[in-house]
Amino acid sequence: MNGLFRRLYYRWIDCELDHPIAIPDFDEEESGVRNQWIGETGERLAAKTLWRNGHRVLYRNFRARGGGELDLVSRHRDTLVFSEVKTRTSDQFGRPADAVDQEKQRLIIRGANAWLRELNHPEILFRFDVIEVLLLKDEVPEVRVNEGAFSSPQVGLGM
Repeated sequence: MNGLFRRLYYRWIDCELDHPIAIPDFDEEESGVRNQWIGETGERLAAKTLWRNGHRVLYRNFRARGGGELDLVSRHRDTLVFSEVKTRTSDQFGRPADAVDQEKQRLIIRGANAWLRELNHPEILFRFDVIEVLLLKDEVPEVRVNEGAFSSPQVGLGM
């Protein structure tokens, strides 16, 4: 790909962050479909935001055997980043990051341990981020990356 074409291509891919997202009208019976659409849209926008901020997204929706999950795994410079994405269509119930309680953190940490086991426990810097995505009608999506949102001394200890 030549330089101009690459810039135009990535600009086209990335433009979703700069325009309002049309949220489809779902019937009440389709609440599961609605929630899935919202979650997938939020993860896509979060991945694009990470890319825009210099991350290289390595994996989406990592599910470890025996439990544990990671929405996004990325590399930012020399740091491995495990990200949890929380998407909401209203700020009526507080910030999306408030939903990342200790139980959710345990699942993320289990996923991170599984990921690190796959890499044979490398000596690598890592952190846990929570990415909040707010999709409001007729507004540009709001994506906030909370770097180092939580930590755990147990990661990498073979949990």
